[in-house]
Amino acid sequence: MTGRLPHLRLLESAPGILAWYDGRVAGYRTDPAPNWVDDGAIAVGIASYAVVDGDQALVYDTHVSVAHGRRIRADLEARGVRDFTVVLSHWHLDHVAGTEAFADCEVIANIRTAAHLEARREGIEAGTDKGPPAIRPLILPSTTFDSHRALTVGDRVVELIGANIHSDDATVIWLPDGGTLLAGDTLEDPATYVCEPQDFAAHLADLDRLAALGARAILPNHGDPARIAAGGYGPGLIGATQRYVRWLMALRDDPARADTPLSQVIRDDLEAGHLVWFQDYEEVHAENVARTLAQFRHG
Repeated sequence: MTGRLPHLRLLESAPGILAWYDGRVAGYRTDPAPNWVDDGAIAVGIASYAVVDGDQALVYDTHVSVAHGRRIRADLEARGVRDFTVVLSHWHLDHVAGTEAFADCEVIANIRTAAHLEARREGIEAGTDKGPPAIRPLILPSTTFDSHRALTVGDRVVELIGANIHSDDATVIWLPDGGTLLAGDTLEDPATYVCEPQDFAAHLADLDRLAALGARAILPNHGDPARIAAGGYGPGLIGATQRYVRWLMALRDDPARADTPLSQVIRDDLEAGHLVWFQDYEEVHAENVARTLAQFRHG
């Protein structure tokens, strides 16, 4: 991917919380050939975030390319930031691809993220793990933690919390001073992307843990840009995610429902305003259903 980023926009979700959002633009692709950047991220829209206080910033995920990472860093430097820390939400490529732009900074991840990246490093750098484009060099975390770590960004307290939602190595960021949850891919609008259906029970349990935080604003990496720009989602996003996971789990006993369109499955949460409709997620839903049914057949 070149340095030209025609649809990357900088959003300010709240004072001291910035989002760099790319995608959800009709007809926009970075490459006409199949690739994980477009098909897994740009098509549905993706954000990376920064928590900023004074000359310090915590960058939450480094986006889908080094060019994106460089833009994030340049925008923050233009605001006077000189001290950078990076936190990776999980190992998936659309969240770690830009880390080379922060290779001279502390890069924090939980121990499972670090292990996944190390195990997959050769394939990721060759462009064979999830297909092209390659991420070369892949910058590995320099610091790891297990289930919880507290940091400060300027005068703000930041808590890193490990979870098994979407992937077994998720890290969310909790900002207790404003009741804000930076959710990575643990929450997604209008539907979670199912990678590991064998862990549905763990996902539900950890979603309960997130709900117990009492977040007033939730900022997912994949979501509606207008909602992100307006300050994020309410706590109803967590319940909506749980209801969708339970619907998928119920396919074990009622597989005949597999053809139900996503718009119908999540209708009540759309009407309640917990979710924002985006048509491209019908394809995501179809993949979720297929992956879930395959797990039930072979798990």
